[in-house]
Amino acid sequence: MGFLSGMDISGSGLTAQRMRMDVISDNIANVDTTRTADGTPYTKKYVVLAERSDFAGVLKNASGGTSGSVSGGVRVTEIGEDTTTPYQLVYDPTNPDAGADGYVRMPNVDITQEMVDMISAYRSYEANVTAFNAYKDMAIKSLEIGK
Repeated sequence: MGFLSGMDISGSGLTAQRMRMDVISDNIANVDTTRTADGTPYTKKYVVLAERSDFAGVLKNASGGTSGSVSGGVRVTEIGEDTTTPYQLVYDPTNPDAGADGYVRMPNVDITQEMVDMISAYRSYEANVTAFNAYKDMAIKSLEIGK
């Protein structure tokens, strides 16, 4: 593990949580969008995160252990669309997007769930900032040992 890998791991977490916040805010902004470019209501989006492993430079040594650098962290693997949750139906016959029965298909975005996800992403972002700052402080203190 390299000297700055702790900062790299926290930085990847910051980037991933920022992406989550962007997708959540996009969902909230489109909660009333009944018609997109393809003519359907807005479909909720979500972020899929996965472990980031970089095994470049990892070599087997004579005793069977490994040496080299292994960096971890997290990465965004996909921004998907929630096609399993049905659209909400709202009766509004005056709406131009209403069907023959007077119902308008609304996006499948639940504001309450989005707010819970936003708080979770915010707390994760905050934890990564705290870890980054702690690692930075330890690195500074270790450099001051030789003075």
